[in-house]
Amino acid sequence: MSRTTPIVHKTRTQVVVEVLREKILSGEIAAGEPLRQSALAEALNVSRIPVREALLQLEAEGLVKFEAHKGATATELSVEQVTELFELRALIETDLLAKAIPNITDELLEQAEGYLNELEAAFKEEDAVSSWSELNTKFHTCLYQAANRPHTLEVVHGLNTNCDRYIRLQLLLAGGIPRAAQDHRDLLDYCKTQQIDKAVVLLKDHILHAAAAIRELVAQQVD
Repeated sequence: MSRTTPIVHKTRTQVVVEVLREKILSGEIAAGEPLRQSALAEALNVSRIPVREALLQLEAEGLVKFEAHKGATATELSVEQVTELFELRALIETDLLAKAIPNITDELLEQAEGYLNELEAAFKEEDAVSSWSELNTKFHTCLYQAANRPHTLEVVHGLNTNCDRYIRLQLLLAGGIPRAAQDHRDLLDYCKTQQIDKAVVLLKDHILHAAAAIRELVAQQVD
């Protein structure tokens, strides 16, 4: 089987979720911007029902918030949120990786390298920003999968969704691509050679270094 995505028939709500999520993560819908259901329904050529359902799902993902007398808005960028999200990631992902490495298979390592090759190619394409998160998640998921902790992995995916726009901000504005690419290569090598301690230290540093750069950027954005 190749890694190509199978054809999936999506509901209108799923389509609206994906469109709005991408607009928020890319910054096309700015933080704090109102999300008026009638206008979105008209723009997306759907009824208000899938729009309302999509906004509720995006609220659960932390990308949208509802306020009395104001309705739905895209959530604001927050230095405090960056700290919380990335510290959680550092705790959970390093634990997953330590548990996964002793059980990781050649097949998973091969898949991870394939996704890493695609991610490095995407970094060089200006119009491929939207694929960065998906490929990054697939790469890390291959490394964590052998931990056999599906519920923990779901938590990680939720955290990654909330971190997505912050990571894009760092990669686009802070020149984080070269470091990220090298960290990923080194991490894969440590996994291949079963160097658990080095892999865990590198992953923790990788996540917290990104957090520090992003906090600085967010502080500039909200000032």
